[in-house]
Amino acid sequence: PGFPRTLGQARALDGICELDLVISLNIPFETLKDRLSARWVHPASGRVYNMDFNPPLTQGVDDLTGEPLVQREDDRPEAVAARLRKYKDAAKPVIELYRSRGILHSFSGTETNKIWPYVYTLLSSRIPPILPDEEH
Repeated sequence: PGFPRTLGQARALDGICELDLVISLNIPFETLKDRLSARWVHPASGRVYNMDFNPPLTQGVDDLTGEPLVQREDDRPEAVAARLRKYKDAAKPVIELYRSRGILHSFSGTETNKIWPYVYTLLSSRIPPILPDEEH
């Protein structure tokens, strides 16, 4: 989940700056739940592993110390499901606010490498390229 997450945060952000573009990534509930539930942490260092995308060399232990990894309480599947439901309820008015302003751009998918080209195209059309010094 990104920012702002609630209508109150969106209104506070309005007091700081005027947004002209908001990106919403629509990812299926089960995909999010599976990804967040695959997160494990080495408590002493804070190193984070993802069992799908960045697993430890040996299952269940930190690569550098060999100490056990733990799953935070809020990363357990049932807690993740509750967090996602709460986020969806809180974020709905934020999404509607930005949609009503005509600045919301939504992208759907399950894989970053498939969504990113569309996001990049949008951003490229809105942000002028930075040219090297010799081209100025």
